[in-house]
Amino acid sequence: MIRYKQFTLDNGLKVFVHEDFSTPMAAVNILYNVGSRDEDEERTGFAHLFEHLMFGGSKNIPSYDIPVQNVGGENNAFTSPDITNYYITLPADNVETAFWLESDRMLSLSFDPNVLEVQRKVVIEEFKQRYLNQPYGDIWLKLRPLAYQQHPYRWATIGKDIEHIERATMNDVQDFFFRFYRPNNAVMVVAGAVTLEQIQELAIKWFGNIPAGPTYVRNIPKEPVQSEIRHLETSAAVPLNSIVKVFHMPGRYQDGFYASDLLSDILGRGKSSRLYQKLLKEKSLFNSISASVTSSLDPGLLVVKGNLNPGIKLEDADDAIMEILQEITENGATDEEVTKVKNQSEASLAFSEVELLNRAMNLAFAANAGNVDWANSDAETIRNLTSADIHQAAKSVLRPENASTLYYRAESKEG
Repeated sequence: MIRYKQFTLDNGLKVFVHEDFSTPMAAVNILYNVGSRDEDEERTGFAHLFEHLMFGGSKNIPSYDIPVQNVGGENNAFTSPDITNYYITLPADNVETAFWLESDRMLSLSFDPNVLEVQRKVVIEEFKQRYLNQPYGDIWLKLRPLAYQQHPYRWATIGKDIEHIERATMNDVQDFFFRFYRPNNAVMVVAGAVTLEQIQELAIKWFGNIPAGPTYVRNIPKEPVQSEIRHLETSAAVPLNSIVKVFHMPGRYQDGFYASDLLSDILGRGKSSRLYQKLLKEKSLFNSISASVTSSLDPGLLVVKGNLNPGIKLEDADDAIMEILQEITENGATDEEVTKVKNQSEASLAFSEVELLNRAMNLAFAANAGNVDWANSDAETIRNLTSADIHQAAKSVLRPENASTLYYRAESKEG
């Protein structure tokens, strides 16, 4: 149970306080309600670009990292299709430093043309290194538009085309900032050795005068139910043939999410999972194989991914996967399997909440999604799941016509 208190500033900034005096530290997490799903299809990659720009200097503070380091703190950020998240951990005695820094970034970036050029080059290089020049790096660049036909999840967070970042102007950057990086489009969570009264005072002092922006109303096309098998083949100089199958499933806080999540665990979490035992250990078709979920806010994907052993045909490996998926769809999971993955999931959840920053993030994620109390309901939801729930998830999610499959062939090798 993550206990919290909350208040909202006049400009719409929602603030949550998690008091924990068992640590001398504090975590300050600011989540902006913008991700790659909010981008214009002709201007993708902006949410991720902003993650970089926010460290390039703000209106009154030319350097962000040095003041954090000077007070013994650490900071970082990440972008997803759904959100952009910034966080600082530092000694609680120095928590005001975080308020000073984050409020100035929310007030306004410096909009220095040199910073834009530097960060543009960093993002372009990241695109090349992580997605174009790394083995299998372009898998999601190809899979997303295969699985999603309407929803903006069809492009990756890095962007649909690197030319969109290359063409970005300062006007584009300013428009994006003042549209999304406003207090009424953000959630702040402060956790650690702090009090509600202290955080209220600091929030009003540092954030109270930042003007609200226009209310952002998200209008994203809903992805139609997939009714046909989709297939794509590609090839590159990679070590082994690879196969990835994705199936549409409920979003992170929607009914059926955890049943689908635990289904993926039964299929491909660890060495006792069905896919590992039958296709890697018994039949030796795969060099590695796993199953996971994307955990996106809008309906996401259950992912089965494996690298084949040399000499194994992709078609044969695909048939072997589908046989296992059909088996669990027809017969469900055993009570023993369900108990095991429920215990694993609850343990992972409990372990994650040992970390102060994780508790702060969980509150921010849930509050942004619509109900902060969802941060405390996961364990009970998992505990209440039955074999019948997971069987129903298998029948709903693992339908053959709900699958998008990528064959990734290793060039100059048989497959």
